[in-house]
Formats: sequence, C-alpha cells, structure tokens
Amino acid sequence: MGQPARTRRQAVSKALWISVWMLYLAGPVADLFTGSAPLTTRVLGAVGLAVYVALYFALVFRHMWRGVTVRAVYPLLVVLLALSVALVWNLGPNWLVLFIFTSVATGVVLPWEHARWAVPAVTVVLLTVGLRFPEVRGYYLLAYGLPALGTGYTMIGVQYLIRTTKELRAAREEVARLAANDERLRMARDLHDLLGHSLSLITLKSELAGRMLPGRPEDAAAQVADIERVGRQALVDVREAVTGYRRPRLAVELAGARAALRTAGITADADPALERDPALPEPVESALAWALREAVTNVVRHSGARRCTLRLTEERDPDGVPALRLTVADDGVGAARGTAEGNGLGGLRERLALSGGRLETGPGDGRGFRLAAVVPVPAEGTVPDGGGDGPADGAPAAPPAPGTAR
Repeated sequence: MGQPARTRRQAVSKALWISVWMLYLAGPVADLFTGSAPLTTRVLGAVGLAVYVALYFALVFRHMWRGVTVRAVYPLLVVLLALSVALVWNLGPNWLVLFIFTSVATGVVLPWEHARWAVPAVTVVLLTVGLRFPEVRGYYLLAYGLPALGTGYTMIGVQYLIRTTKELRAAREEVARLAANDERLRMARDLHDLLGHSLSLITLKSELAGRMLPGRPEDAAAQVADIERVGRQALVDVREAVTGYRRPRLAVELAGARAALRTAGITADADPALERDPALPEPVESALAWALREAVTNVVRHSGARRCTLRLTEERDPDGVPALRLTVADDGVGAARGTAEGNGLGGLRERLALSGGRLETGPGDGRGFRLAAVVPVPAEGTVPDGGGDGPADGAPAAPPAPGTAR
C-alpha cells in the first residue's frame, strides 16, 4: 500500500483494482444506446465520456506513480467537474454517477486541507444539477449525494492511511540505519579498547627487541616472549568479543521468527512469557534462542502449516532443578514415518546437551509436529555441564546446520 508498482504484475493488479469501479458507468453507457436523446447528442456524450474516463485515469495513475502538485491537479478536476455537469445536463439523471467519480478523484489527489472543502463542493454541485430532473428529486439525495460525499471522504481517509504507512516505513528504515550505525560504533570502541593497548605494547616491545639485537640476545628473547604473551592474550580477547557479538538473544530470535512465519503465511501464536525478555543466564538464553531459530526454520521449510504456537513454561526435572521448556508446535503435515533426524536437529540436540538440556520431538496434538527444548536454569554462580555455549578454547560456536528433515 502506498508504493508504486515495481513489476508489471503489480502495475496490472493496481490498474485492474481501479478499473473494476468503472462498472458503475454501466448506466451512462447503456443510456448512450437506449436513451431518448438525439443521435448527435448521444455521439457527443460518448466522446465526452471517453474524455472524462481518460482524464480520470490520467489523474489517478499519475498521482499513484509520480505524484502531482496541487496547481496541476485543480485544472484537471475543474475539467472533470465541468464534463460531469455538461453530460448530466444534456443526457439525463443516469449520468449523475459521474459526480461520484469526480468526488473520488478529488479525495485521492488533493491534500486533506483542500479535499475536505472540495468534496462537499462537488456534492453541492451534484445536488444543484439534480434539481433539474423532477423524476429523481425524491431519492437522488440518497442515491447520489450521500455516496458522493461518503466515497470522497473515504478516499481522504485512505490517502491519510497511505501517508502514515509511508512515514512508518521511512521511520523503520531510519531506526534500522541508526541501530546499525550504533552497532558499528560500539564494535569500533570495543576493538579499540581490546587491541589498542595490546598493539601499542607489541610495537614498543618489537622496537626495543630490535635495538637489543645483536648485542643483547637474551634480553631481546625476553621481549619476544612478552610479545608472544601479549599477542595470545589479544587473540583470546578478540575471540571472546566475537563470541559475545554472535550470541543469540531470545527477543531477537522471536522477532526473526515472527517475520519468517509471517512471510511464509503462517500465523504465529507467541506466549506472552517470550515477549517479556526475562533476564536469563547467558548459556540458557543462547540455548533457547538456538532452539527457537531451528524449530521455526523447520516449520517454515517443511511443515506446510497454517498456524505455529510458541510457548515458554517453567518446570522442574526429577532432581528438583528448575528448568525452562520452549515448545514450538505447528498444525502442518508432521514428520513422515521412518524419516531420519536431520543435521539441524542433531546439532541442536548436541548444543542443548552442552547446557545440560535435552530435545524432545514428536507429533503435535492431533496433527503437525512438536519440538520442545528443555534447559535447566542453574543456581546463581554455577555453570552447567559443558561450560557454556562454545568450545573450550573460547572460539565462537557455529550455528547448527539447517535440518534436512524433521
């Protein structure tokens, strides 16, 4: 909505949506063939109607694709109004419907400050011209006047909605740009803080070792050993920083899951507990976030579902340790019998095991597929078996490979 057509198919769809309302001109068109007016008048009426429709389409389409200024709009609207008056005056009350199209065009192309007065003005002209025909004086107020006024203000509301939608899109793009810029600045500050001191120290010790050679090789060797130690520590710091950048967050994954499901035409029913973004230990949140990503990926790729349910609940394992259970269920086709577990689910099972958790999969309630990730929540100051979310040397763990099957 509110965007120009990017493809031929979109252009055809928009044109058809506008053209379908031309069916309301069936009355005037039929009057050209069956009316009692002289032949010359009907021929001129056909020419006037063709000009009217051409101007109407030119005005509306130009507004949709390029936009037009108020100065360029008013002359065309005056011509439309004049044609409406002339055709109705000479051909009869069946042509009063032209005023409704004029009112619609007025509401579409004029800004609110002008349209709110122009639409009632068009309606007043309609009512005035309609008084010429005694046979419709009893009902033309309702049959033509109210539709002209109502559709005109409806188009004003639609244009306001389109402008608001455009502003919202622009605001979202600006927020995304600002967020990306803030993230780049944060990464730059972190890398400067991590590497600035270490690289300066390495440079200084390298120069000092160079001056010590060849006269003092023992002291130079000590400086080289210090350079090696500082370099290794800088490498560890960078790995830890990168691991922090790549650590998934539950709120971020939930937003991505909603977008993926919406794109696939699947209705997402998310538990309010997921919306609250609870403060969880880093290994627990990472494990749940990976589970949510893999589960939603499976739903989008394999399920053919119409609805997906996301739930986060608390429970206790047989030893009384508190745990969180993330359940993702769909109403799709489910897993075929005998299908081997794919790489994605296998990798997710291993990742959950690092945090002391487990993965449960199976058919949903009635139909579909259900995935549940259960992760224990350690007491304050404890670390679950496996030591966290990555390898022991501090390198960031890679995400699980996409599942080839349920």
